[in-house]
Amino acid sequence: MSNNPQKIVQRLNDKVQQVKQVYDDFRLYDIGSYALNRFIATEYFDVLPNIAYGLKARQRLDLYRSRQPLLHRPLLVFVHGGSWQHGDKKDYKFIGEAFGREGYDVAVINYHLAPEHIFPAYIDDLTLALNHLHQHQDKYQILTENLVLMGHSAGAFNVMSALYHPQPYNLHCREQIRAVVGIAGPYHFDYKGDPLSQHAFDEHIPYQQVMPYYFVDNNSIRHYLLTAENDQIVQDSNSWDLHQVLQNKGNYSQVEVIPNTGHITIVGSLSSWFSRYFKTKTTILNMLDQTFSPK
Repeated sequence: MSNNPQKIVQRLNDKVQQVKQVYDDFRLYDIGSYALNRFIATEYFDVLPNIAYGLKARQRLDLYRSRQPLLHRPLLVFVHGGSWQHGDKKDYKFIGEAFGREGYDVAVINYHLAPEHIFPAYIDDLTLALNHLHQHQDKYQILTENLVLMGHSAGAFNVMSALYHPQPYNLHCREQIRAVVGIAGPYHFDYKGDPLSQHAFDEHIPYQQVMPYYFVDNNSIRHYLLTAENDQIVQDSNSWDLHQVLQNKGNYSQVEVIPNTGHITIVGSLSSWFSRYFKTKTTILNMLDQTFSPK
């Protein structure tokens, strides 16, 4: 690595600009998601809002129960992104609508955010939410025998880390997880000194002791990794590296590059308003059809 002061300053300036762009993008996304959520078609689902899956304020989820469920009645649990520091379930009603109209029950969860809470707090929240849904499925009139975990960006890291963690979690529904969908996810990177993620981790702990890439085991879960063609935030090597180690362990893994999308727009393209113009939703539905089709 060069010690040239001018080059070091330039790299720092580039990082600062990248951080500013991310937060500008998320602010625009917040405005856009308001519009997407404002006009969703509510006839496809019933919503149970603000279900407490734990005792703390952020431990809440919204449950969208499809009015036309599939025969195998899958439950899709969605985890939002935002560099572990930003985001709220209320911004993702369009996810509940997009998959509720296709027959999926959908849970969209909140979790504790950095910098007040760092790894593994947000993974703890996800596993707590999953165990709560599994324990109370009769109460909520859902089934957890066909689970799909789906996350975007930091949320994709979270869902992979719930499965592949240095100290494996006691997931009561682990055997019922049929598929995991990671959208533009970071699974194999060094967070030390990274302005987008350093506040979400203990920088004294090497990333090799944290990243899900290093803790993959053999299982029957189907792994689907989506990358955005024009992603300027998360390198696609994250998905390809994870794909390789998953296959090396004998697991099913598939990577798909979604054209004409960036890091933020790839999740926005799941909205029923825009999904006809992008491959994102149809790609995921085809993947899940493979998962649940009769053998």
